[in-house]
Amino acid sequence: MRVGKVIGTVTLNRAHPTMIGARFKLVVPLSLEMLLGERPADAEELVLYDELGAHDGCLVAFSEGREAAQPFAEPKPVDAYLAAILDQVEVCPLREVLPVSAGE
Repeated sequence: MRVGKVIGTVTLNRAHPTMIGARFKLVVPLSLEMLLGERPADAEELVLYDELGAHDGCLVAFSEGREAAQPFAEPKPVDAYLAAILDQVEVCPLREVLPVSAGE
């Protein structure tokens, strides 16, 4: 599971019948450096299948690949699935949580 920020909505002219009732969101995946504010969000955007109703600016958790299609009883042709809308994210640098080696 990864964290990203919603930056837009994808509008379809026609949709696969199993996709009715949901939206597609445009999301920028966020790395640890981006979450810490050390780097701007410059990753390539992804399109996520969204049944939760995330809006622009929301931080979200998403899964990709085979895991993205598993939550559905009926198979859906998706590669990325918006799994959660995050109310709050607390991030600390790795150097604060990893043990320091003897050579440092």
